[in-house]
Amino acid sequence: MKQVFHKIVAFLMAFVVLFSTMSFTIDMHYCGDTLVDSSIFHKAETCGMEMEKSSEKDCSISKKNCCSNEQLNVEGTNELQNSIDTISFEQQLFISSFIYTYINLFEGLKANTSSFETYRPPLVNKLIFKLDETYLI
Repeated sequence: MKQVFHKIVAFLMAFVVLFSTMSFTIDMHYCGDTLVDSSIFHKAETCGMEMEKSSEKDCSISKKNCCSNEQLNVEGTNELQNSIDTISFEQQLFISSFIYTYINLFEGLKANTSSFETYRPPLVNKLIFKLDETYLI
């Protein structure tokens, strides 16, 4: 059970490191206020309603384009630091004692031992529940 737990924790930690260092861009295409397409690894497809730019320079009439593109950049960390050398002695002592007690917390007994097997039970002279007059109903 303990080995399975360690494998699961190691797997989760590997994913945390992977996703914290990975950077990606989310591309989104809006037509008006409506999200038409979104993409993570390539450019989002358009809806086909973009305004074409006039080829003539004399034409000064232009309409505002209803479509817009947005990009969301998620930057990952570029540097991973091993900060084990900057930990003080007290912190190292605390971490090592915590790990030692946590590992020993899940150890079970090897055998079902009881400390009173070699002793005889006491002889009952009087019934205690009759002396105290307490009865279970």
